[in-house]
Amino acid sequence: MIREKVAWFLRNLWAVRNIIIVFIAFVAPINLAIGDSKETKCAYGLIVMAILWLTEAFPIPVTALLPTVIFPLLGVSTARAICSKYINDTTVLFLGGLVVAVAVEEVGLHTRIAMGIISILGSNPNMLMLGLMLPTWFLSMWISNTAATSMMIPIIQAVMTQIREANRIRLEGAKEHKLLLEDVSDESDNPTIQTSDSISANPIEGKIKNGAMLSVPTDTQISLGNDSAAWNSILSMLEDEKSTENSELRLFGKGLALGVAYGANAGGIATLTGTPPNLILQGQANEIFDKRSPGSDSGITFANWMGFAFPLSIVILLLSWIWLQLFFLRSLCIRKTDAVRTAAIQSAIKHERKKLGRVTFGEVVVLICFICLAMLWIFRDIPGMGGWAYLFHLDKDGKPFARDSTAAMLIAICLFVLPKSVPNIFCFIKSEDVKPSYTPILNWDTVVHKLPWGVIVLLGGGFALADASSSSGLSKMVGCSLRVFSHMDIWVMNLIICLIVAGATEITSNSATATLLMPIMAELALTLGKNPLYLMISSAIACSFAFMLPVATPPNAIVFSTGILRIPDMASAGIVMNIVAILALTLAVNTWAIPIFNLDVVPSIFNNTGVNSTCI
Repeated sequence: MIREKVAWFLRNLWAVRNIIIVFIAFVAPINLAIGDSKETKCAYGLIVMAILWLTEAFPIPVTALLPTVIFPLLGVSTARAICSKYINDTTVLFLGGLVVAVAVEEVGLHTRIAMGIISILGSNPNMLMLGLMLPTWFLSMWISNTAATSMMIPIIQAVMTQIREANRIRLEGAKEHKLLLEDVSDESDNPTIQTSDSISANPIEGKIKNGAMLSVPTDTQISLGNDSAAWNSILSMLEDEKSTENSELRLFGKGLALGVAYGANAGGIATLTGTPPNLILQGQANEIFDKRSPGSDSGITFANWMGFAFPLSIVILLLSWIWLQLFFLRSLCIRKTDAVRTAAIQSAIKHERKKLGRVTFGEVVVLICFICLAMLWIFRDIPGMGGWAYLFHLDKDGKPFARDSTAAMLIAICLFVLPKSVPNIFCFIKSEDVKPSYTPILNWDTVVHKLPWGVIVLLGGGFALADASSSSGLSKMVGCSLRVFSHMDIWVMNLIICLIVAGATEITSNSATATLLMPIMAELALTLGKNPLYLMISSAIACSFAFMLPVATPPNAIVFSTGILRIPDMASAGIVMNIVAILALTLAVNTWAIPIFNLDVVPSIFNNTGVNSTCI
């Protein structure tokens, strides 16, 4: 009786857990809010938001709105200053990129790109894995990694279904072969079967249905006659082969699923718009530089970011492909694929391509817009060379008014005007009975439905939190307290921080983690006499290295939901990938990132009297 009451009480408690967590989040650190120090009051707001982001008692975007309430009421910052941070250049850049991504999905261009790459790379297990990873990796640079991963799942399932069906047909054909041989043995005193690559029997050659042949790993002769023991031996070999193939098929499916997730995670870091932590880094870095010297920015552009992160992304993609082959495919990656399995894979790919139909007018238009946007981003401001932005107005420092957000919104707006199909007007009218018509690629209802508005709010909340942390002195105070690690070499400290961040982001939102870390990493670097971008870039990218758990990133959750993977599968393969990716990141930041971002030089604006980060 008591046990039932306790269970009833706990069930009710669990039903209102979010209310309890919210109450604890606001009340537990209340002592920090009572003091007179702005640093402690800001710390109160940061701790409340960290708890709510970690537990998701509030939806993550709702928690990102709390700075508009907490900081003005506690006197940390004015409401006008906080609210102005929610929409800025970085937010508009992200919005434009998302609108273009919606257009790509709307016309199905992403699926056609994916199927084209898969068809080219072939049907061997290792190349099929690369064929699934490459398009996911490429598309994750431009569209949400959730969409890039989701479109690959039906392809994986189709391939697995075709292989499973091919194995079943081959096994049934082999059993029919055995029954036919038994019939022949009744008419012959001692028929002999020669076994090598397949079972053959002269009396019934050519009578196997479905073209099914049985692979037998011996080169012996089996004299059958009426010997039931010989037939039992063949049946045993049949069952052993079936068990082996099922085991290999399960591992194959796990490798394909994780390959897609890893490809999405690796692709997101390659471009500024690929994943929110990249934009959080750029936005907060620009705010920090602007606060020290109004009008200045961090110098992070789409072009130089891609120059740094794109090679790193390729390295991580190739390393993950190699690792998944060793962990899941094993001998399949070097063993020649049998004809039945190859035919099954090719059939699945052909079927998926056939469903796409012919290239549409809308796909061509969006592809042209997509290429134009990429070119505008890359050639806006090439370091040392200039770009198209310099053809327009410049500020007093000689920097162009136009930014990456300008290009993003130009193409995004055009997509609301350009036609999705050939307009049924003038000489293009197909029938006089049909009214003249024209349909744009995008309409506002579609964008409202498909655009992840919560991420935009999250970005704004992060910028507001970073501004409050900087203006109150909290980020400087935390950065100074971390100077206890200053006896380490800076690259060792950076490596340790990245490992900790990668571990933390396995159970927390990578955007929330990046939001909390950026101002702290900037102040820590400055107190050590380093360029703030050195630790900020490393920490931001490490937030995207979540390979272990389903809750870590949307791609992980999507592939886990297929039922192909178990958590131990993801954890055992992912922990190695976490370490490998962090090592690759450490190499990149300490080599080719240095000349791209001038990481070996502290910008002069941080050496001015009165603004240098010194700790007392």
